[in-house]
Formats: sequence, C-alpha cells, structure tokens
Amino acid sequence: MFMNFDNFTTWLEINLRTLTENYRILTTIAGKPVMPVIKANAYGHGLEEVARALETAGAQWCGVARIEEALMLRNAGILMNILVLGFTPPQRIREAITNRINVTVYDFNLAQQYADAIGNSTSKLNVHVKVDTGMGRLGIPTHQVLEFLKFIKEKHEFDVQGLFTHFACADEPEKPYTLEQLNKFSEIVKEVEHQGLRPSLIHAANSAATLNFPDSRFDMVRCGLALFGLSPSPETKFPESLQPTLSWKTRLVSIKNLPLGHGVSYGFRYFTQKQERIGVIAAGYADGLRRRLGNHVLLQGRRVPVIGNICMDQCMLQLDKVPEAREGDEVVLIGKQGNMQITATEIAKEWGTISYEVVCGLAARMPREYKR
Repeated sequence: MFMNFDNFTTWLEINLRTLTENYRILTTIAGKPVMPVIKANAYGHGLEEVARALETAGAQWCGVARIEEALMLRNAGILMNILVLGFTPPQRIREAITNRINVTVYDFNLAQQYADAIGNSTSKLNVHVKVDTGMGRLGIPTHQVLEFLKFIKEKHEFDVQGLFTHFACADEPEKPYTLEQLNKFSEIVKEVEHQGLRPSLIHAANSAATLNFPDSRFDMVRCGLALFGLSPSPETKFPESLQPTLSWKTRLVSIKNLPLGHGVSYGFRYFTQKQERIGVIAAGYADGLRRRLGNHVLLQGRRVPVIGNICMDQCMLQLDKVPEAREGDEVVLIGKQGNMQITATEIAKEWGTISYEVVCGLAARMPREYKR
C-alpha cells in the first residue's frame, strides 16, 4: 500500500513569521533593543536560519555561547554584531578579531592572555566585561569591577563595548535575589559612569528579567527562550501574544494487531492486555524523545499514549482509541493538531525538567522545515 510521507519521516517545522513577530513584541515590551540569544543551535530551532530571519527583522546584535557558533554565523553571511557570552580560548582571539566577533572578559588572567595573543597587531579586540553580581558563575567580582575596567581600558589591544551581568533567579520573581543582584549592578553602573569608564552598552536582562523586572532593561535586553514563544517559568507573566515557533512531527510507519500477552519494545516493559492495535512512529531518543514511560503524542487530533521503552529511532503507540489511524498519518510530538496541543512546557513538566532542555535536545539530524 502506498504511504504518503511527504519528504520526511521525522522533522521540525519552524515558523519564522511567528519568530519575527515575537521579536517585535519583545522589543515593544522592553522599549529597548533586543539581543536575540541563539546559542545551542538557536535553542534547537536552527542557528543560521533563525539568525538570518532576525537580522532581516532588524536585530543589530545576537548572543551565542561559543566562538564556534559565532564563526558558523559569519560563514553563513550573518553581518550583525555577535557576542560570545561564554569562554573563548586565547588561541582563537585573532579569529575573533578577523571575524568582528565580540568576546566576554571576566578575569585579569584571561584578559592578559587575550592581550598576549593579540601581540603587536594594530587591530583591537571588541570585549564585553561580565560582572558576577551573585550567580557564582563567570564574571569579575563586584569589588574588582572598577580596577578591572581601568586595567582593560589601559591596554591598546581592547575596545570595551559593553558591561553586563546575568541573573540567577529572574524566572522566580517572588525571590529577593534578582533585586539584590540588580541593585548591586545598578550601583556599579553609577560608579562606572562617575569614573568615566562607562561603555556604550549596559545589559543585564534575560527573557525572564525582561518580563518580570523592567528596571533591569538598561540599554539592551538579551532574550532567548521568549523569542521562541516559550515562558521561562510558570511564575512569569507571559504575554499570550508570544506564540511557540516550533512543531515536532513524525509519521505512523507501521500498524500491527498483537495478541493478548505480547511484549512490546526492549525489555518488555509493556505487555498487551488483550488483542491490541499497536503503531510504530519514526521518532526515538536519538531525536530527543526522553526514554521514560508516560509520553503522549497527537494522532487524528487525539492524545495517544506511547507504550513500552523508547527506542533510538522509533517508539510504539497504543491505537485502540483511534481505529481510523492509517500508516502514513502525521503524528505530532510538539505542536497542534486539530483542537489539541502538546507544548514543550507540558513535556518539560512531565519529564521533570525545563522547556529549555526539551527544545535544545532536539537532534540536529532532524530536518528543519522553515515556514516564511
């Protein structure tokens, strides 16, 4: 029997129109420029295509985690300013200069290594200084910021473009820590301005802070998850106008009627309770589907349980409640089908994790189909 697979067996659909509308909405909310944070393959959405769409929409900056991501963007023809938010090896600093990539500096030793790597070159390295206001991760301690800025500015190798920090608990607005961090950073900004050391860009707010803490917006905000229409937390007042940009789909590739007592999948964690109609879909843990019991998908506009152990490339469905299901049917793992919807946020709750991990874990091997 012919099965219409329409090019793909398992794929992601990314709506770039929704993405750019989310960007516009966040820019309006913030009242400041938005730096799209598109690290980790743009949170699973596809680095180059997402960057290209946001650059076309007017984004002047984007943030990535590593220089490898920044170089991928330059090789793809992306022209906007790029900031590497994490560590950059000193051995790659000349590449950063050649490709107009801004890097983060956060301690004296690393800054000196960067200066040594530049050597006698007349070209300058564009840097943003990161301040640790309490998260305990990367960042110069607050009591050393002025000394560090003077140290950086005295070196001809550097051009200081920005000063920033990162919040640990902005997605939990009832906790006092974000305001404590914000107050520390605001005092630093005042002192930096008083000393004549202020760079052109001060930034602190991630998606959660952009929505929960207006005073944290400064000159620019850094939005990642919210750009893709996902809320940072249940406690965040997330605008309904921000919509998910990603759907995850696959195909029903096999249907069998199995007799009573028949084991299903590795380890036989599921046995049929009667004659049951069992389907196979072409998605597994190598695609990002967590290997646990209790997953569901959408088929024929209804929620259908995944049964047995998830395999690397496939998993099984119990189809007794969807007798009209046929081989070749579209199956939705994330997204809408009919009046039903499964969100990355819902999946994260079921998996005991966060939506960031769900979408970032979507495998690169799955084709991304972009809706424009």
